[in-house]
Amino acid sequence: MNHSMWKLHNVIKHYDWGSKTALTQLFNIENTDHLPQAELWMGAHPAGTSIAVTQDGQSIKLDELIAQNPRLILGEKTAKNYHGLPYLFKILAADSALSIQVHPELSKAKRGFNKENELGIALDSPMRNYKDPNHKPELIYALTPFWAMNGFRPVKQIIELFQQLNIECLEKGLTAFTNTPTETGLKTFFYFLLTLNDDIKQQAISELKNRLIELDSTPFNIIKHLIKQYPNDCGLFSPLILNVIELKPGQAMFLTAQTPHAYLKGSGLEIMANSDNVLRAGLTHKHIDINELLDNTEFKSIFPNALLTTPIHHKNKIDFPVPVKDFAFEILHSNTQPTMQLIHSAEIILCIEGEVTLSTKTDLFKIKTGESVFIAHNAQSFHYYGHGTLARAFNAE
Repeated sequence: MNHSMWKLHNVIKHYDWGSKTALTQLFNIENTDHLPQAELWMGAHPAGTSIAVTQDGQSIKLDELIAQNPRLILGEKTAKNYHGLPYLFKILAADSALSIQVHPELSKAKRGFNKENELGIALDSPMRNYKDPNHKPELIYALTPFWAMNGFRPVKQIIELFQQLNIECLEKGLTAFTNTPTETGLKTFFYFLLTLNDDIKQQAISELKNRLIELDSTPFNIIKHLIKQYPNDCGLFSPLILNVIELKPGQAMFLTAQTPHAYLKGSGLEIMANSDNVLRAGLTHKHIDINELLDNTEFKSIFPNALLTTPIHHKNKIDFPVPVKDFAFEILHSNTQPTMQLIHSAEIILCIEGEVTLSTKTDLFKIKTGESVFIAHNAQSFHYYGHGTLARAFNAE
């Protein structure tokens, strides 16, 4: 191949929960249409593949570029094991809450995808649960203060928070949970909340709104914020069931398969397996398949102090280790001294601050805040220099 590095032109997703200003403020990305800019996708997912551009201006869709010579571009192991770029890298900018969701683990994603294909459910159908046969572990790295929910609270906490609410029409389900404070009891209580009939649901939400007036702690204050977006959604009770966490800029959190979570507000970098599989549990107007959701959820409590990813600091590099091979994520701090980085997979490099020059044996690009490049496996290494900060996405195969 004549090239081993390309500049990327990336797709922006205009979901309703996105911010109209964050990408402009953080990355100088224009918003001439004044639409919510929720996610900027860097990668080769069919729902939004990047365009790869050479130094002399020739362009090609990234998935097509990879397909031309997958072994050279991805590396032999990655091409064999994943048959494509195994990760999707995003800038995420949430101005309001995303849906509470669970991602399936790999074997269930394959089974669910094949089943829905056999049933003839169109890939773009709103009733579709599985958009592809892949799992979707992910890591979020905060660029601004970033609020999220992740994993079930300890059972004792959940019971105590609902007892503080003292909502009469939920008493039966809460009493059963109190008598069986186990994973099985948590699953039963979760199902109880998801399947309230409309009359009881509205009564419970009405009582919730009245009780919130006199309650002033983080989970209840989060509910006060969510009510403005989803006034009639049972997901309003989720901050009492799920851990609420604020990531400070520079902190990261891994989200495992089969664990309920939701992003609430803030901007960050998100890297995940190359999948778009989402099973929703609330704070949404979209399809909720309760049986499929329960089958893909582990009802294990996670303590808040276990949520943050512990970074590993090197000289000019911060590594955020993850328990999967689909992707890896690092922050590189660049200065005027050229630094060499060996590579073992195809990489996407995003400049998150400053201006940095990157070079391989065949190509050279200067990228500034908000710009990104794709580097093929056959480059073997790249050099970088200039004052700035880079985010590095790659995979461990």
